[in-house]
Amino acid sequence: MLNMSLASVRRCSPTSQARDFFFPRPEGPYTPLKVHLTFEQQLALLKERGLEIESDTRCKAALQRLGYYRLVGYWYPLRKPRTDGVLGRLDEFQQGASFDAIERLYEFDKQLRLLVLDAIERIEVAVRVDVAYLLGKRHRFAHERPECLDANFTGQSTGKGRTRFTVWSEKLALSVANARDDFVAHHRHKYGGRMPIWVVIEVWDFGLLSKLFSGLQFKDQRKIAQRYGLPDGQYLASWLRALNFSRNVAAHHSRLWNRNVPEVPKIPPKSTHPVLHHLHENPQRLRRIYGVLCLMRHLLRTIAPECDWHERLKMLSGTFPSNELLTLGAAGFPLDWEKAQLWT
Repeated sequence: MLNMSLASVRRCSPTSQARDFFFPRPEGPYTPLKVHLTFEQQLALLKERGLEIESDTRCKAALQRLGYYRLVGYWYPLRKPRTDGVLGRLDEFQQGASFDAIERLYEFDKQLRLLVLDAIERIEVAVRVDVAYLLGKRHRFAHERPECLDANFTGQSTGKGRTRFTVWSEKLALSVANARDDFVAHHRHKYGGRMPIWVVIEVWDFGLLSKLFSGLQFKDQRKIAQRYGLPDGQYLASWLRALNFSRNVAAHHSRLWNRNVPEVPKIPPKSTHPVLHHLHENPQRLRRIYGVLCLMRHLLRTIAPECDWHERLKMLSGTFPSNELLTLGAAGFPLDWEKAQLWT
């Protein structure tokens, strides 16, 4: 079955065979999928579970515009916690949970995503220039030449017979093939499609940039990292991975405000970087979006020192629907965070 071709899957009868091929079900008993509910039924279900709804019309309109399942993540903290020792929450809402707070939380998260994308655009462009300028001096096609990169990146197998450099190069080739920019068409017509690093880097997404930075030689990583006040490249490499995750969440319009970062970014010692000292006080802050926002602020102080991005974040925080059930602490924000040296 594992070697079945797509065509043979499509010929399967009944169609459940094809479905099970693409979506294999776990062994053992499982709960039946929930049934479809009309918007009126969704509204009634929320009321039945104890959610305060100020306006049926407005709530129904939000369900039609945003979708019930999309909003589940925003009202999850408002549900009653379990008391039986099992992880998760009950379906019923806590006293004081309201749809108004959910709408306001959703709007806050939307504006936060836009603010994050604004910062990441500035950071991505700046680091692109750093990488292209440094490697371009060594060779115009340095991104294609293993001797210009770290040996672990170009020679260490991923476990599937390919190196990380090979995988990265394939993704880059796909990005170039799919590019419709005028400069790409120009290089295809005039130069046979090959582009020096300072040109092709404009095709890279943040993921390609982050992975190549991790594949630079240590001395090159350190040189770029020190431009941003970091002691060596291991810090900046981990920061770029955290930023890439946040960028993907924001770009796909997913919930960001209380999302955990899969890999905790590395922070320099308090003795050398006192401006980040409050992140050492509570490592949990680094697992949430607040920690990533701190990384953005630190980088922007070098990239765009006159930028008011941090002031806009402060203003946005004032729109958070704080109450007994919802606090910015769930996003990693400490009390009086805006008074910390980093944010002044």
